[in-house]
Amino acid sequence: MAEAKVAHFQNDLGVPVIEIGVKEFKCCGASSPYDHPHVYLDIGDDTEIVCPYCSTVYRYSPELTADETKPSGCLFRDQAA
Repeated sequence: MAEAKVAHFQNDLGVPVIEIGVKEFKCCGASSPYDHPHVYLDIGDDTEIVCPYCSTVYRYSPELTADETKPSGCLFRDQAA
């Protein structure tokens, strides 16, 4: 079975708001060892959602692609992969 790739984002910068180009994603908190459980979030019909673990506000921006963030550098890259 094919597995859909879900974008993962992190907030190493400690910013209050991260703009993203997807509405379904996982928040990781920050890089290990400062991460939290990778929680799946779905913005749905809204334009933003707050991570219940780290309180980062994720705001949907249709101008961004799935691997872009504002500020840049908030896309999670798994070091083990």
